[in-house]
Amino acid sequence: MNAPLPVTDTAAPQRVRQLPGPADKPPAHITVRGLYKNFNGSVIYENFDLDIPRGKFVSVFGPNGCGKSTLINLISGLIPIDGGEILFDGKTLAETRIGYVFQNYREALFPWMTAFANIEYALKLRHVPKPEAQERVRKLVAHLGVQIDLTLFPYQMSGGQQQLVSIMRALVVEPEVLFLDEPFSALDYEMTLFMREQLQRIFEETGTTMVLVSHDLEEAVYLADYVLLLSRRPARIAEYQMVPVARPRNDATLASPDFVELKRHCLEIFQREVRGS
Repeated sequence: MNAPLPVTDTAAPQRVRQLPGPADKPPAHITVRGLYKNFNGSVIYENFDLDIPRGKFVSVFGPNGCGKSTLINLISGLIPIDGGEILFDGKTLAETRIGYVFQNYREALFPWMTAFANIEYALKLRHVPKPEAQERVRKLVAHLGVQIDLTLFPYQMSGGQQQLVSIMRALVVEPEVLFLDEPFSALDYEMTLFMREQLQRIFEETGTTMVLVSHDLEEAVYLADYVLLLSRRPARIAEYQMVPVARPRNDATLASPDFVELKRHCLEIFQREVRGS
């Protein structure tokens, strides 16, 4: 059952209230309890709890250095936790298929492999037989309708094409959860807009649980079902805001009153945390 829309405060009709409580949210896909992480004496997370709903798109946003990328790196196992527990539908990370899209696509792809081989490599690591792996890549490309020459090497492709290949490599394993760490920050604005639309389409077609770290508030709100707003370190949840805006979203969405108000509300929370007030 979908979570209900936020209720408007009659005393302040343009104010968006905080996300409904846990009892109203969809079932959790990822459960974080008592997370603790310390880097060289600096506590990043302490007794941190979080539920990420199944089949939803969650954006993570907060002040610089608060631990946004660290959070998804801890959940995905790229960085070991110092305390607490992280479960995926009650399973451990080792029992869960995840995908990860890195910020720097140029370093993420193997330059000596074609785009097709780069995508296929994710299946090779899982010991999928080559004929099956190649067929799965072809089916994914056909399903997404990607118009890219996959016989090209990464250096022969644009930045957006390379990042799209990175996303397909993460998707070809049919992940239960897809993590994206500022995947568009190295792209120009035109390509960023294109890639946002591609990612939105992929999300709608696959229904994969997605967790995006973004430094762009408009992007975070535009793509998400929920925006996780973090405080300064040690990070706590400043607000976990629902985004009750219909999909698919487009240019008109950015100018809609509901979207503008949600963005304003999230900006207010962000500025509060930056000021520390």
